[in-house]
Amino acid sequence: MDSSVVVGSSISEPHHEMEFESHEAAYAFYKEYAKSAGFGTAKLSSRRSRASKEFIDAKFSCIRYGNKQQSDDAINPRPSPKIGCKASMHVKRRQDGKWYVYSFVKEHNHELLPAQAHFFRSHRSSDPLGNDVRVRRRKSSNAVSKLFSAYQNVDCLENFVKHQHDKGRSLVLEAGHAQLLLELFMHMQEENPKFFYAVDLNEEHRLRNVFWVDAKGLEDFTYFSDVVSFDTTYFTSKYKIPLVLFLGVNHHIQPTLLGCALIADETIFTYAWLLQTWLIAMGERAPQVLLTDQNDAIKAAVATFLPGTRHCFCLWHILEKIPKQLQILGAWHDSFMEKFNKCIYKSWNEEQFEKRWWKLVDSFSLGDVEWVRSLYDDRTYWVPTFMKDISFAGLSTSSRSECLNSLVDKYIHVDSSLREFIEQYRVILEDRHEEEAKANFDAWHETPDLKSPSPFEKQMLLVYTHEIFRKFQVEVLGAAACHLKKESDGVTTAYTVKDFENNQNYLVEWNTSSSDICCSCRLFEYKGYLCRHAIVVLQMSGVFSIPPKYILKRWTNAAMSRHPIGEKLEEVQSKVRRFNDLCRRAIILGEEGSLSEESYYMALGAISEALKQCVNFSNPVENGMRPDSSGTHVCNVEEEYRSIITSNNKAPGPKLNMGKKAVRTGVACRNQGSIENSGGDKGKVSLVEAGSGKDGFQHMELTDPRSQGVMPMQFHNVVPSLFHNVSAPFHTTPSPHMHENR
Repeated sequence: MDSSVVVGSSISEPHHEMEFESHEAAYAFYKEYAKSAGFGTAKLSSRRSRASKEFIDAKFSCIRYGNKQQSDDAINPRPSPKIGCKASMHVKRRQDGKWYVYSFVKEHNHELLPAQAHFFRSHRSSDPLGNDVRVRRRKSSNAVSKLFSAYQNVDCLENFVKHQHDKGRSLVLEAGHAQLLLELFMHMQEENPKFFYAVDLNEEHRLRNVFWVDAKGLEDFTYFSDVVSFDTTYFTSKYKIPLVLFLGVNHHIQPTLLGCALIADETIFTYAWLLQTWLIAMGERAPQVLLTDQNDAIKAAVATFLPGTRHCFCLWHILEKIPKQLQILGAWHDSFMEKFNKCIYKSWNEEQFEKRWWKLVDSFSLGDVEWVRSLYDDRTYWVPTFMKDISFAGLSTSSRSECLNSLVDKYIHVDSSLREFIEQYRVILEDRHEEEAKANFDAWHETPDLKSPSPFEKQMLLVYTHEIFRKFQVEVLGAAACHLKKESDGVTTAYTVKDFENNQNYLVEWNTSSSDICCSCRLFEYKGYLCRHAIVVLQMSGVFSIPPKYILKRWTNAAMSRHPIGEKLEEVQSKVRRFNDLCRRAIILGEEGSLSEESYYMALGAISEALKQCVNFSNPVENGMRPDSSGTHVCNVEEEYRSIITSNNKAPGPKLNMGKKAVRTGVACRNQGSIENSGGDKGKVSLVEAGSGKDGFQHMELTDPRSQGVMPMQFHNVVPSLFHNVSAPFHTTPSPHMHENR
């Protein structure tokens, strides 16, 4: 390779003087150049000599080179990034065996993303340790946040202490592990002052409970606070680490970590302290739904500190306990589970559930089993027929393997030590950030294919995130295998829908006046999008769009926007219509303008002037700029025309290419608004704008306790027995006894 190729840390552009030892070396260079510039690569073609059978010709291109080929008979077509980009490098082999650059097309018709280049498939394995997301850390744009360290309901916590030993229990940690925790907290808070942590000390000033949450968890909760799972699996399953987690799910169906804690026991006092501390960290904002294990202590704490939250038990926790709690069934276990599942999943109303439940209890003589009685007493917490008015966003499932709560399972094991978990904690956070960033990246570069002419599918193509849209597509296609029969008529019409795919009947109720629809399969309640049975009822009722109330904002591209979802949907649809209309008119202009140099010159001037006016009109609205202060540069039409003609005459290829300046102008225009399109993006819309930048944490700042007449408590001299020679200050949350002493 030519010695002038690498200049500092950047890669120079390909040119005709470059030589390579092989076509593989040429492609390796082009990949490095592409990664530096910010685009993905592909091997477009290669050719061998008929005589020697050796490679003599190869062409490499941008991943967006060429046009998308849509196959009518494709069963499961993959999303394609191709939008007609011409960027490429053509290399050929000389007689001496050296390879040289035969031609090089630099210009792209889309935005380049050097900061996210490692997300492209061609670059993902080239430097796994150099991924930008792994080495970047979120920096706070606000002043240091204030930590709550005093409680408003200390008396309420004191009431939960039933036994004297509840006060004296402490975490069982190995020597030095408390020091490791302290160092982790200090480093995390140094990197981002929004990092929150609190500790609970017993009367002997020994560590009893610890809670912490990183800045990303605080941010995620502002957008995805509808459903939160409080997972105690690692504690109750006797893991070496007494770990409990607060978990959510983002708009890409990815788990989000909303808080971690180490607890000493399962007393009501511990859960009360933990829930109140978590609530304080979240700025006193309670979730709409909290999913937990069936536990009386948790149940009492939730009722006290989260009275407005719908408390539910996760189904897989219930199902997991059946073999242990009902060992008396023995050989009758399979028969019991068949009838139990029918009672739970196929009871369309409370009356039907009651009838089947007591028949089940009598058939297997379970009336005296205390756990079975507790299940019935808590039936409103877990039985699907009582969950018609809520959505679980996929967090409540029938098995642990399907549950997003298991995100930590691959990082820790039963015998993992706290030291090992602390080492893995940063990896967990980095992996979460990486996966979310990749999903956002893919949403920008790929558009899912439509698999049917269904108006429901077309409606949600630009609204749902890719992951949800693909799941929704399955339901749209599945509607073809459903047949409905009207059971009753009136304000609310009832239908029986036969699903031939699983050979089951479902009850769907549709209220035309209120646009309320409910299916007995409970897919909307558990997953957050309409099922095939509801879709076929809407279709047969003459409704060809999903009612807005059944489009959850949390599953849309507008999930992290502060605007109401209804406004966003209308705005998106309007912009898409305008975009499609302009594209059609631009094609006609291109056909007419390319007939001669004179018509081309005229069309180019009209486009440049129109673009300049659009940019100047958009900037004051979006950025508060004056019409004459636009940062977008629109080149002189004559200069651009001459440069394009000159460049086309120098190298083989098409005679009409977008100039570099024109590409930059288009990017600047797109970046002004919430809709980001290029000529080849086919109407792709990006709605995530309000949640980015420095405003993402603006409303996260916690209130200073001193403004409410409460002094924050910090321990600068911690008892040595607590932290084993820890001398640094430790931000703490006092126990009620410590508060009384003060």
